[in-house]
Order: sequence, then C-alpha cells, then structure tokens
Amino acid sequence: MQKYLFVMILFSLSLSAQTHRFIYEYHFKTDSTAAEKRKVSMVLDVNPDEVKFYNYDFVVTDSINKTKGENNIVWDDTPALTRKKNSLVNSNYIMVQNMFIVETTDKINWNLDNETKIIGGYKLQKATAKYGGRNWTAWFTKEISLNEGPYKFNGLPGMIFEIYDDKDNFRFSLVKSYKLYKTYETREILENFGGQKPVKIPESRLKKMLLDHYNDPLHGFKEQYKNNTHPDARFMVMGIEVKSPEQFKELSEMMQKNIKKNNNPIEVDKAIHYN
Repeated sequence: MQKYLFVMILFSLSLSAQTHRFIYEYHFKTDSTAAEKRKVSMVLDVNPDEVKFYNYDFVVTDSINKTKGENNIVWDDTPALTRKKNSLVNSNYIMVQNMFIVETTDKINWNLDNETKIIGGYKLQKATAKYGGRNWTAWFTKEISLNEGPYKFNGLPGMIFEIYDDKDNFRFSLVKSYKLYKTYETREILENFGGQKPVKIPESRLKKMLLDHYNDPLHGFKEQYKNNTHPDARFMVMGIEVKSPEQFKELSEMMQKNIKKNNNPIEVDKAIHYN
C-alpha cells in the first residue's frame, strides 16, 4: 500500500512569500522491463512568475557550494525544466555531453472525475489524461489555489498531490512543502550549469545528437584517450579500465546495449528508436 507522509504542508502562506517549494518522491523505471523502480526526491519551486522542476540533489550540492565555498556540479537523467506560470511552454534542460535547452509546448487535456479521497487532511479529486503516449491518473486538491504539479503536469483547478501512469512506470507523490522568503536562485545549478550557459536547440537536433551518440558512444572518450600524454592517467568506461584501443569496439557495444535497455522516457512517444 502506498504510504503518504505530508510534512509541513503549509498553505496558509502570505502572498509575500517568494518561493513555494514542493518536494515530490519520484519513482520511475529507466528500463520498462525492470521489476524495481528508482526513487529520488524532486523539487517544484513555484515562484511569483516562474515554475522550476529539478532534482533535490541539486539543492544539496548548491547549499554545500555556498557554505563551503566549493564549486561542485551534479547532474543525472531525471527531468529538469522551467516554465512561466500558467504557461504551456517548457524549457527542458538536457545533458548530451554539454548542456542544452529544448523548448516544448505541452498541452494536457484533462478529464475530471467525481471520485475523491482524503489524504493528509486534504480532499483530493481524480483526473485523467493521455499525455506523451501514456495514460495518467492525477489526484489534485482545489483547496490549494495553484494549478501546478510535477514535471509538465499542470492546468488542473488545483495542486497535484499525486500522478502516475497505468503501466506503473512513473509515479510522483507530494511529501513535503515549505516556503522560502525570497526567490530561490538556480543560476549555478540550471541556467549557468558548470559555468556554461546552455544552448537552445530544436527537438530535431536533439534527436540527431542522441542518435549520433548511440552510433559512436565513445567518440569524445576516444579523442581524450588518443591525445593523453600523462603516463599515470587512467581511463574508465562502465567500470572497466581501458588499456588499449582494441577495447573500444566491445565497450561501444556494451554502451549501446545499455542505452537501448534504459530507453523508457516519461514521454514514450518521443523515445528514440535505436537500431
């Protein structure tokens, strides 16, 4: 049975609060055939004019950098995006060797259901939608006057507490909320990642880049290996130390197999079809 833990869900917030932060547990499968899901914490920051969604590990790293004067960077394969409030246009931050932004317009046509349930003292109403090639069920509350939710899921007449697909590949569950008295700055973890401003590209170019990466997954690595002049340098691929160029073919095939296996995006209708 799904357990719900709502800690400090504070919605008696003054209008002067700059950031309403919502923490979601995100359960997902990168491999649709896997029995187990990964679990991470995700942040939804609702600012006065903008909404941001990203991994909570970014907040932890940013805090360490600020308190210790360090310059660590972290990224993974979980979603990271921003949008203007009440907008259908999302800026998706995607790492393919370098950081890129892909803008998408994402309209979700919700169907409201009369079914309700009580969670954490809030009355939640059911809604369904087909989006990204998947069938979704959402539970939202009209008691919170924000029509937002995790990832690209917004536009309902209230705040989304939970949303999941009918294949049990993805689930977002709200577990915590609190207020910040000034807008949380994400410049060093999103907009200026690793000291570089992401480049905006169309979806068509992203698809080509992903296909090119699949066809030659060690392209950049091989250049570094070839040009290395340090006798003590070690080169690792998927936990395997590379000691000669003869290993490249086998390692490339291993990486291609891994890419094909973990090809289960939230929007499955945009999945790359690798040969």
